[in-house]
Amino acid sequence: MGKALAHKIIEKNRITGVVESGAEVTVKVNQTLTQDSTGTMVYLQLEAMNIQEIKTDLSVAYIDHNTLQTGFENADDHAFIKSAAAKYGIIYSKPGNGICHQLHLERFGKPGGILLGSDSHTPTGGGLGMLAIGAGGLDVAVAMANGTYTFRMPKLMNIELVGKLEPWVAAKDVALYILKLLTVKGGVGYIIEYTGEALTSLSVTDRATITNMGAELGATTSVFPSDEAVLDFLKKQGREKDYVFFTADADAVYDKKIRIDLSEIKPMVAKPHSPDNVEAIQNIKGIKVDQVAIGSCTNSSYADLMKTAAILKGKRVHPDVSLVIAPGSSNILQMMAENGAMADLIAAGARIIEAACGPCIGMGQAPTSGGISLRTFNRNFKGRCGTDSAGVYIVSPETAAVSAITGYLTSPDASGFEQPDIVLPESFAVHDHYFIFPQTGRNNAELVMGPNIKPFPVNKPLTATVEGKLLLKVADNITTDDIMPSNAKLLPFRSNVPELSSVLIKTEAALSLEGKTMVKAPVVNMQH
Repeated sequence: MGKALAHKIIEKNRITGVVESGAEVTVKVNQTLTQDSTGTMVYLQLEAMNIQEIKTDLSVAYIDHNTLQTGFENADDHAFIKSAAAKYGIIYSKPGNGICHQLHLERFGKPGGILLGSDSHTPTGGGLGMLAIGAGGLDVAVAMANGTYTFRMPKLMNIELVGKLEPWVAAKDVALYILKLLTVKGGVGYIIEYTGEALTSLSVTDRATITNMGAELGATTSVFPSDEAVLDFLKKQGREKDYVFFTADADAVYDKKIRIDLSEIKPMVAKPHSPDNVEAIQNIKGIKVDQVAIGSCTNSSYADLMKTAAILKGKRVHPDVSLVIAPGSSNILQMMAENGAMADLIAAGARIIEAACGPCIGMGQAPTSGGISLRTFNRNFKGRCGTDSAGVYIVSPETAAVSAITGYLTSPDASGFEQPDIVLPESFAVHDHYFIFPQTGRNNAELVMGPNIKPFPVNKPLTATVEGKLLLKVADNITTDDIMPSNAKLLPFRSNVPELSSVLIKTEAALSLEGKTMVKAPVVNMQH
């Protein structure tokens, strides 16, 4: 009986446990990543553990979320994370360097390794053949302290991709098609593993788009094999030495199997307010667009933005549309500045913002009241964009660019435009000017903690039985933004537990007003 790719990677890094569904297994964590929204708490927790050295092969602290500095809070968080990186031997990525998942794909991800990240879209690294898992901040802090991660082994779902994409159909459309098929709960309890003849036509960044949105399926992670496409990508990044061939056996056994013919997929759109509210664009008419945003960890690669520039070249953004573009990394921004593509975007009327998460995490570019925003992002929860009354539609870069010109949600295959043919360069720009690498003698480094940064509250160990009042029971489809809203006003307080606690109380009241509360129960008894 053959082995699946996920099982092979876990076995390669296994410390204890059995690699079978439902069993507890402990693995070596090769790499970790954090960002500045969740990362501040990770490093406060790491400090509370009183450790001297991290035990991963490599850890990176990215600054990409809270880059809107309208007060001291975000800048203070960045200074704190920078000081923690210096103290513990962590690579620090300065603001403006780019989005953590795109950067990690370019600079550090390694096939066959295990990556744990304090961000739900860490599975982006699965496009490179890594087992990349998004986890809570405390799990990531423990992984850095111990070099390990313990979890209950998920089931395996195999999605076999066959056929070939039709003109104007993109990897984003594949991700949206799968969300329509499985829903936001369809991947819960699974690692999704992609195989099939169609993989040869999907680049690493195509694959990363698909694994990125595996988070919206609820999957533990998603992974593609490490094959010739991965080798080509690493060569272009100057990292051929990091290549390791990793793929599933031909007779690998899975708990669930799905076969998808890519030729049947059309340009797709996720309508408000859920990533699985998906329909073919050809079935939707007359949606006037106010804003288009292209970027995010899902679709900010060099290929995505070069296609966007090619579509816009010589044309003009519709007078009623605001088009904003955020490159995924400073390397991509540099290459587009040098090859003239950035000039084409500006000439068309696009707004260029720094290489960061930006609008995806509610950091600026909120749409107008009641506005319609097309975004190449991964989530369209109500209010996440910064405007509660806005409607956010998730689309591919191709659809976004075409629609920015027409002023309406437009299926690119029906636009009459010429499809761009992008040729990737032999090598990508690689510079480390935004990275600060660990120095020797760092144990003398002191943490820099501004007035908004509060120490992590250390509690006593749980007793065998925990009893308390159940404050809230909610209905289905509660999003992460319902629990902890992601917006420019709140995110600066992710390093301040007392302030966040007060927000949670307000969130409960808001959920009740929206009708998402089901009951309030008296007492609950939990066995630990």
